[in-house]
Amino acid sequence: MFLTNRFFWIFGALTALFALAYPFGWLFPLAQMTLGVGVAVWMGDLLLLYSRKPRVVCERRMSQVFSLSDPNEVTIALENQGNIYFNAVITDELPVQFQRRDFEVKCALPPGQPFLAQHAMRPLSRGVYSFGNINLFVSTRIGLVERKLVFKQPQDVDVYPSIIQMKKYELRAMQHIAHETGIKKMRRIGHSYEFEQIKNYVEGDDYRSINWKASSRRATLMVNQYEDERSQQVYCIIDKSRVMKMPFEGLSLMDYAINTALAISNIILKKQDKAGLLTFSDVLGATLKAERESSQLKKILEALYREKERPGEANYELLYEGVRRLIGMRSLLMLFTNFESIHALERALPTLRRLNRSHLLVVVFFENTEIRKLASETVDRTADIYRQTVARQFLQDKKEMVIKLRQYGIQAVLTRPEDLTVNTINKYLELKSRGLI
Repeated sequence: MFLTNRFFWIFGALTALFALAYPFGWLFPLAQMTLGVGVAVWMGDLLLLYSRKPRVVCERRMSQVFSLSDPNEVTIALENQGNIYFNAVITDELPVQFQRRDFEVKCALPPGQPFLAQHAMRPLSRGVYSFGNINLFVSTRIGLVERKLVFKQPQDVDVYPSIIQMKKYELRAMQHIAHETGIKKMRRIGHSYEFEQIKNYVEGDDYRSINWKASSRRATLMVNQYEDERSQQVYCIIDKSRVMKMPFEGLSLMDYAINTALAISNIILKKQDKAGLLTFSDVLGATLKAERESSQLKKILEALYREKERPGEANYELLYEGVRRLIGMRSLLMLFTNFESIHALERALPTLRRLNRSHLLVVVFFENTEIRKLASETVDRTADIYRQTVARQFLQDKKEMVIKLRQYGIQAVLTRPEDLTVNTINKYLELKSRGLI
């Protein structure tokens, strides 16, 4: 039995009435009568709630798999199958990862009426999330007492790299809705590498594609039609060392990279290329050879789900050996990492140059958005001026890293964490349109 706030307000007022009856004796009979009525109402409320168990059914509905960093809908369905009107408070035992103990939903449950309580959960780490029981506190219209009903519904849900973002960017990239999404429509420069067919000339076809031999045989203009070269190998390489543990908006840089790797792998496969995966730090992690088979995306998803950050430094020599053993032919390597200083880049640069000789390397690293905010703030104190100067120098160093990489023929993408997926997909489409892969 749980006493409500209404109970304490009413009986608190009765206590004050008895206190006033001490100097004003004529109030004492009124206080006694009011107390008797209050106790009778309270007993009636108890009888309504506890004479029989309330016929309320409750069920939690949600997907068996959650998407990392996305709002995932959870629905609690209630129905009052009895004939008594109830007011209810729903408290759901949420997974410990959310660190929320104040979740509750208030609702009215008229007889025979269903009620849906919907809320969204945004997980910020991969793994298994365990939901507990659903607790329902019901009261009658009188509202002096609440009864706790426990619905045992323990439920585990796996949080995977963002499948929602993967599907979203697949649709946007394949339809080229550039003005809505930031995905650029890339114009193919020159011809593709693979011949597709000979077809009749129609107005607008490139006259340079006219096949004169076929035209003379058919006595009408015929043109060669080409398509993008397929079955090219594209690998996502993810640095999972300590530099990728830095959080932005609650999500680590590694998890941003993992979400992007899944989204771009899906687009790579849709473009009929081969997608592969490699992770590294002080040791090699997941290694998936680039394939185009139907199960490849699921393999990548499962491998990304299991990856964890490591506290050590990234070993780029180990990465080179891993690439040399795993990847036999020239491929596009999308390396997701982070360099916080020019010196960190210079230590890795010899290995990156060796990788770029055998493959087309794209280094994707991150802009520190918090430092950019600091650099653009208005300051009026000397100490703040010093901090802002350091912040601006840090941002300038990032730009110099891009210049240095490009000086050695290495493609580079410097991006905000929240723009990582869009900028990476645009880079892949750009390189494909230019015929570099």
